[in-house]
Amino acid sequence: MKIKLIQQAKLPTPWGEFIIIGFEETLKEKNHIALIYGNLNHKKPILVRIHSECLTGDALFSLRCDCGFQLKNALMMIAEQGNGILIYHRQEGRNIGLLNKIKAYNLQDCGLDTVEANHKLGFSSDERDFMICANILKLMNVYTINLLTNNPLKITMLNKYGIKIIDRINMNIQQNDQNTKYLNTKKNKMGHLIHNIK
Repeated sequence: MKIKLIQQAKLPTPWGEFIIIGFEETLKEKNHIALIYGNLNHKKPILVRIHSECLTGDALFSLRCDCGFQLKNALMMIAEQGNGILIYHRQEGRNIGLLNKIKAYNLQDCGLDTVEANHKLGFSSDERDFMICANILKLMNVYTINLLTNNPLKITMLNKYGIKIIDRINMNIQQNDQNTKYLNTKKNKMGHLIHNIK
């Protein structure tokens, strides 16, 4: 999976100034970004968050998930540490795409959970490919990281693609009346390391 760096620029945020870097998958012409904060010390594990695209949660404030909260929390944690990387992984809806995600939402409205809805639509529980994220890290000469995640699949896949994870740092969740079933499904069916669901 080939990828090339397109351009970078300053990105001021409420948590400080990041550098935004645009990447392109050369075969699929799909775009991804990395947000870098501070000066990266490549002699130490670098704090990294891989955040998969969620238009509904990140931009439209959906309460069906906790994605928007995790995005903001990760940026804040990176800024508080003084350096780190957030990769915005553009594989919407665990890589089933936005329109299929809306179809899955409809099935969830009818009583299915997120895994059951994906299966009903002919997809696996998680269609994402994290090779692209490993390749982005390698392009930035980052091979050893501390990973902000509750998802053991990310650890397994990044290790497989040559990224060494020294420490897993837990991501806090934001639970509400609308996303409790979603969070329980991630924990009980997908093995996410979530411990504080009420």
